[in-house]
Amino acid sequence: MDILPNALVPDAVDLADIDRDLRFFPASTVNPQTLTTEQLDFYNAEGYLAPIRALSSGEATNLRSFFDGVLTKTLADGGSSYSINGAHRRFAEVWDLMHNKAIVDAVADILGPNVVAWGAHFFCKLPQDGKIVDWHQDAVYWPMTPSKTVTVWMAIDDTDAENACMRFIPRSHVHGTLMHTPSVAAEDNVLNLKVADPLSFGGKPVDNCLLAGEFSLHSDLLLHGSEANASDRRRCGITLRYCAADVRAYLGWHEKGMVVRGEDVDGHWANPERPQG
Repeated sequence: MDILPNALVPDAVDLADIDRDLRFFPASTVNPQTLTTEQLDFYNAEGYLAPIRALSSGEATNLRSFFDGVLTKTLADGGSSYSINGAHRRFAEVWDLMHNKAIVDAVADILGPNVVAWGAHFFCKLPQDGKIVDWHQDAVYWPMTPSKTVTVWMAIDDTDAENACMRFIPRSHVHGTLMHTPSVAAEDNVLNLKVADPLSFGGKPVDNCLLAGEFSLHSDLLLHGSEANASDRRRCGITLRYCAADVRAYLGWHEKGMVVRGEDVDGHWANPERPQG
């Protein structure tokens, strides 16, 4: 699962009322500070970039320990391993992670000098989790325009094909929004939409294998998904969503965003303060 659960996404009718510009905006940074020109060219062509190291081994262990505690409490309170959303507004540790210099530097090389962080969501597939995440594009779910959001997928556990890592379809981001059809409960799909015949829109699927403390970057229009976790190993990551500051959010979503680099000239984003504890 790599976007919001069905209960947390805007209604399709609400989204239909928003005039959204959903097309790929390539990175155009002339003098990147962290990524190389070759990496930016790869991102523009393929729609993703990985792996990039952000956390040391000790920092990754601390993040895992923090998440273990959050997950234990969430499950005890009747939640699920997919329900820990809006984490940057609830946990100081996640707020700090979204300001991590290594992460923001890479994101700014793609989005430009003015960057807003607006979403943080833990995605945890427990061992023997039977749910799949069918092929989808993130941007179709979000009341935001234009589609200048980059997702950071930070590995909390080591993730590979065995424990159902995320998968990308390279070059699928250049087609604009694709037709998504409803999924049904019998499919045991985390999401309520899926793209039929996804392989016709890009290359062979790529496994996003990451070690704990590494992250990937992908465009909000890139087709991605994941298989069911049939292994005895947990697969947990956290998605951190960043957009250019000139993006506009509707349905109250501007309240989620905080400037992490540069400025928000129009004052559109609410800039929530660092949570206490």
